[in-house]
Amino acid sequence: MARLSVELHRYFFEEERSEGVILADIILLAGERIFGFLFVFLALPSALPVPAPGYSVPFGVVLFVLAVQLIAGAKRPWMPNRVMNHPIALSKVQGILKAGNPWLEKIELFSRPRLTYICKSLAGRVVIGSAIALMAVSMMIPIPGTNTLPAIGIFVTGFGLLDDDGVITLAGLVLCVMGFILSASILIAVWFGGSSLLDLIRDWLKR
Repeated sequence: MARLSVELHRYFFEEERSEGVILADIILLAGERIFGFLFVFLALPSALPVPAPGYSVPFGVVLFVLAVQLIAGAKRPWMPNRVMNHPIALSKVQGILKAGNPWLEKIELFSRPRLTYICKSLAGRVVIGSAIALMAVSMMIPIPGTNTLPAIGIFVTGFGLLDDDGVITLAGLVLCVMGFILSASILIAVWFGGSSLLDLIRDWLKR
């Protein structure tokens, strides 16, 4: 099977496409590597150094649903027709791929099947699905800094699933742990910062 970067470039740049691209058509590219493909594709906009605005929350929801299905042992994902047939502007997809395909090509240089049990075993898929579900929730938090690193973790982990590359998958899981620590730290800082502000306001009102 051709490399993902080659297939995406062919599909979105070389072939004639309508202005509205739907997820159902994109899934046809994936074949048996459907979960890894969707994790990579949906995490890519938020994982870029300059993420596309407006994608983190809706794509985070879809990523969470996919992760739960991976944990449950599903062989192929299920999504509502509304999600599958919701159009995405072709120009936006092409813009994301122009920025993201060079990163895909770099990872593809090192990707190959190894430590495949990490990607194929039930225990491995439960761990992977759980990590991606947590990162998807983090992507949906409307606070700066809580979506880019988690999205990178999902992106790398999903890429490992594409080629059953356990080494890349483990690297992605490490990034997911780092993303969790970062997001938790930001949320704790916001919580305590917000509490301190509320205390100051209460003291001011009492005076």
